[in-house]
Amino acid sequence: MRKRSLVALSIDYPKTVVFFSVLLALLFLTQFPKMTTDTNPKNMLPATSAVRVGNDGVEKTFGLYEDMIVLGVSHDQGVINPATLAKLKRITEAILQIRGVAARDVASFTTVDNVTAEEGSLRVAPLMTEVPEDEPGLTKLRQALAENPLFINRIISQDGKTTAIYIPLEKGANGKVIADHIREIVSGETGAERYAIAGDPVARDTFGAEMFKLMGLFAPIAGMIMFGVAFFMFRSLFLSMAIMAPAMVIIICSMGLIIGMGYPVHIMSSMSPVFLMAIATDSIHIFNEFYFRFHEKGDRKAAILDTMQAVGKPIIYTDITTAAGFASLMLANIIPVKVFGFGVAFGTMLLLLLSFTLVPALLTFIRLDKVKLITANEDLHTSKTAGFLMNLSRIGSYRPRATLVVGGILLLVAVLGVSRIHVNNNLVEWFKAGSEVRTADRVINQALGGTSLAYVVAGAKEDDFMKSPEAMRYLEGLQRHLEALPMVGKTFSVVDYVKRINLVLHDNDPKFDAVPETREMIGQYLFLFAMSAKPSDLDNVVDYPFRQANIWVQMKTWDAQAMRQVIATMNEYAKANPLPIELKPAGIAYFNLVWNNEVLGDMVKGFLAALLMVFVILIVNFRSVKWALISYVPLLFTILLLYGVIGFAGKDFDMPISVLSCLSLGMAVDFAIHFVGRFRLRRAEATDDESLADSLAWTAARPGKGIMRNVLLFAAAFSVMLFAPLTPYITVGAFIVSMMFLSAIMTIIYLPALITLMQGWLLKGE
Repeated sequence: MRKRSLVALSIDYPKTVVFFSVLLALLFLTQFPKMTTDTNPKNMLPATSAVRVGNDGVEKTFGLYEDMIVLGVSHDQGVINPATLAKLKRITEAILQIRGVAARDVASFTTVDNVTAEEGSLRVAPLMTEVPEDEPGLTKLRQALAENPLFINRIISQDGKTTAIYIPLEKGANGKVIADHIREIVSGETGAERYAIAGDPVARDTFGAEMFKLMGLFAPIAGMIMFGVAFFMFRSLFLSMAIMAPAMVIIICSMGLIIGMGYPVHIMSSMSPVFLMAIATDSIHIFNEFYFRFHEKGDRKAAILDTMQAVGKPIIYTDITTAAGFASLMLANIIPVKVFGFGVAFGTMLLLLLSFTLVPALLTFIRLDKVKLITANEDLHTSKTAGFLMNLSRIGSYRPRATLVVGGILLLVAVLGVSRIHVNNNLVEWFKAGSEVRTADRVINQALGGTSLAYVVAGAKEDDFMKSPEAMRYLEGLQRHLEALPMVGKTFSVVDYVKRINLVLHDNDPKFDAVPETREMIGQYLFLFAMSAKPSDLDNVVDYPFRQANIWVQMKTWDAQAMRQVIATMNEYAKANPLPIELKPAGIAYFNLVWNNEVLGDMVKGFLAALLMVFVILIVNFRSVKWALISYVPLLFTILLLYGVIGFAGKDFDMPISVLSCLSLGMAVDFAIHFVGRFRLRRAEATDDESLADSLAWTAARPGKGIMRNVLLFAAAFSVMLFAPLTPYITVGAFIVSMMFLSAIMTIIYLPALITLMQGWLLKGE
């Protein structure tokens, strides 16, 4: 009765309801100028998280930078020629002037230190101070590069055709902005050289920039498409606008709330407007039933009241289940996941309120003559759509066993596909294969050590332990062990400096390309190096009590799985070579792995919680465990079939897919709630001569038409994401569109088959 009185109040005072709805939206809209954005993966985790604290500690101890850009320069004839070297010098000098670049630690031909010996003394000086103009000078440079293992696959490729400039960024610098500056610099150079700009900050900040463009572009486009589809369905401009109105209000209010609470917009929350717009299509069931009711009664107010009486309960529980699916994300440890879940859950519950206030109020403004003309086609006996849906339901109700057998076979195949799912995350692969970011990353990874950077920190309890020969050999062995992995392209550590010094001070005799035999000699070498080199050269690889050493690990992929293998190999080496040294991973590649695991773990936790919550909600809705179980079947089948396809397709189970797991729960069960709720109501009202198959056919045709309209509107909203330049948006679009069609088919065909076979159990006592 309370729902009815709220609806009646909205019908009696429609202008007041519309006024307060608009006022509410405007109040939240005032928060939009405060919007800030954040794409830094570090901020995905709380500042107190162990990995974040640990990473910050490693960066502070070794004077490391949070972010680094890699500029690759290639020439088919080799980069050691006067013209290319002159360009490298000009480009490096220009990069040093870019705001946000840590100029003192940029590494290129003109800034990187080379360790040599001169008249028996150690000499540490820039590799190239002036561009060699003649062949002897070029030959000397080639020799210097070839002789120093620190340069091969880092500063220059094995074939000499590619070199790299490593550009560390100051804290808070925007990778995309700096990458754009670098593009401007290299665009001013002519010649046969090719340039590639890669690195985590480039991919991350470029993704962030594209993401916010899409947020501003796709939400309006999705809205226009939904408007067009709604007009095609109902042939009324006003009704189409009425369908869009709740979507606009909940988007503004949800985003305004997040911004007003002081949260920046992250990658996930940027998708909220399209999600909310699609969720708002649930109100289509009200408009669908209103058309039928008005066609039968001819009285607008009575039709609105009867409509809300019929569809009110299913709408309440479909919105609650959707909100529960998103609210489950608030169990996450990842802050943006919490914010995303909270924002969409809030918007969904606000939609529920608007469905009983704003939507009925808007229905009172529709012209009666217009409604009479349009609703003339809303007849189950003459409508082609209704006839089609009836025939679909009869496939299940007339051939229930065959339908269940086919479904069972598909389910077994889906389970096999799910078992093949590969859990992984790769930010670079969130760009399309031909994109500049992905192409640059591939080019540099093929030619050099790799753009993905991790660290392995070796720690001892004793001061000066890292100066000992056994510690040095331990680190060297670990480096060779890591380099045996196919995804590791280069490692270097303090050992490489010590061996290099030992070699050059013994006239490049190959037998001295090894760790010295005594701690005193190692200490002397490190002292000499520290006196001549840039402070960061030694700071980056060892601390001054010499308790800790840092191994740089360059990888040729951003796959989270690659970092897992590095850690497994590190642990395997430590177990096989016992020494009082503790090994710990760090760096951006390790951080990406941890937050990837956190996100996926949170999604699984939220998914299981949502599964339970949805089932409890179904029991409460139907006041019946058996009907809750029946309604649960389309949800489980839809999820398993979709994830089975993902497994067979070889698509990684990454962050976008994991987020969809919780969304799919709330959305996939909505149609079953509408179908079962209206079917039970029909059976209660039906005459004794109406067969079970006829009741199922009526349900498929009448509320089923609302389901199909909902599918079309939902699919229309998400279809725009299929044309995005970023693969997560394409994944989300394809997944949601597929989920909606599949769950609708499962509801219209499979539910009638289940109800028919189990009618003795289900209908007993009803």
